[in-house]
Amino acid sequence: MTTSEPARRRRRTSEDEDAERPAARPRHKPAATRKRRAPGAAAAMRAAAEQLAELLGRRPESVSSLKPTDEGWEAVVEVVELERIPDTTSVMGSYRVELDDRGELISYERTRRYSRGMIDRPRG
Repeated sequence: MTTSEPARRRRRTSEDEDAERPAARPRHKPAATRKRRAPGAAAAMRAAAEQLAELLGRRPESVSSLKPTDEGWEAVVEVVELERIPDTTSVMGSYRVELDDRGELISYERTRRYSRGMIDRPRG
């Protein structure tokens, strides 16, 4: 028995393809079961500086260290606490800032005060 020409050339329809395909898996997990991805280092630095500025009412000068922790990030942020002239005599504060895995500030504390012009000496 031979197949007629039109039957051999019949195009597959989307119904044919759907019947042969396994059910598609969802691309994303539901929000309740999906774990949020922690912010990267650059985003964590910005978050630490911005949120500390909001709490202190002073603009941070720099972020001098940043490291990942089990809970998120820990940063050390330098803040001008008292501006003086010349600016090398301005009083600076170092703040340890902890961020959670979403980049939200969960704690901070001032760990050091020093004059801007003070240079750390090697311990000996």
